[in-house]
Amino acid sequence: MMNEEQVIIIGAGPCGLAAAIELQSIGISPLIIEKQNVVHSITQYPINMHFFSSPELLEIADIPFTTANEKPSRLEALNYYRNVSLRRKVRINAYETVTSVVPLEDRSFELHTVDRYGEAIVYRAGTVIVATGYFDHPNQLGIPGEDQDKVTHFFRESHPYTGMRVAIIGGSNSAIDAALELERVGAQVTVVYRGEQYSRSIKPWVRPSFESLVAKQRIGMRFSSRIIEIGQRTVTIEGPPGTDLEYLPNDFVLAMTGFHPDRAFLTSVGVTIEPEGYPTFNDSTMETNVPGIYLAGVVASRREANEIFIETGRFHGRKIAAHLMEHKI
Repeated sequence: MMNEEQVIIIGAGPCGLAAAIELQSIGISPLIIEKQNVVHSITQYPINMHFFSSPELLEIADIPFTTANEKPSRLEALNYYRNVSLRRKVRINAYETVTSVVPLEDRSFELHTVDRYGEAIVYRAGTVIVATGYFDHPNQLGIPGEDQDKVTHFFRESHPYTGMRVAIIGGSNSAIDAALELERVGAQVTVVYRGEQYSRSIKPWVRPSFESLVAKQRIGMRFSSRIIEIGQRTVTIEGPPGTDLEYLPNDFVLAMTGFHPDRAFLTSVGVTIEPEGYPTFNDSTMETNVPGIYLAGVVASRREANEIFIETGRFHGRKIAAHLMEHKI
C-alpha cells in the first residue's frame, strides 16, 4: 500500500523540526521520518556539555528557550526540542530509516523505508526535504588500527576512562573539552594535534585552564604531530620533521576529527555535487537541482560541516515554506 504525503522531511534534528513547523504555518502537515530518536545528534554530545550559543539563538517555532545558565546544557536542549515537537504536534516516525528516494515521472517521489521491526514501507510525496545532519559520518583517519574497539569518534562521558591512557586526536573545542574532563577523573591524557600551536577556535575561557595543565605536565600535548598507527597497546606518533617516531602506551583513542554530511544519499536521488564538493542548491529557496528536493541544516554546508549550526540552519525551513507557498500551493 502506498502512503500518500504532501511533504516528507528526512531527519528530526532541530533544523528538520524547524522546517516542519514553518510548513505548518502555511497549512502543510509534513511527516518527518527519523532513523533514530528526535534530535538524535544532541544525544551524541558529551553528557555535561554546554552549548557555545546563547539560548535565543537555538529557539525554533517562536517558542522561548529558557535556562538558568548563560549557555544551555545538552539536557536542557533535549527537553526544549522534545517539548516543542510535542506542543506543535509534529508528525514524526522515529526509528524508521529511509533507504531510497526515487523521482517519478510526474515530479513526485517514491520513498522506501524500513521500520525498527524490519518491515518495508513505501511513501509517495510531492516534496522531500533532506535534513539528515552529519553525526553518522565521522571523518576517518585512514590509518592502520582505526577499526579497533578502543577507537571512537564520540566522547560521551569521562568516567569509563578513569586510570586509562587516552590519546585524543584533534585540537578543536571538542578535543580540549574531552581532555579536561578526562584529566579530572584521573586519565592519563595526551592530545595529538597537527597544528603548530593552539587552535584559535578554542573557547577563551577554557584555554587558560588547558594550557596550565599542559605546563604542569598533567596533560601531554603534541603539536605538529599525527598518529600514524594504532596498536593494541600503543599508538605511533609522527612528530615534527627531524624527530623520531614516538611509541606511546595507550588504552583508548578518541578521534575528535569531525564529521561530514552524507553526500552519497543526495547523489543517489539525482542531486549534483559542485566541483568544490557541496550539493547544488539555491540559497534563496534551498531547492536543489532536482525540483521538489530541498535541503535544510548542515547537509547544505558548502565547505565544513561546522559552518552551519542550529542558529543558522533553523531558518532554512522558512525559505522552503516561502518557496512552496509561492510556487506549489
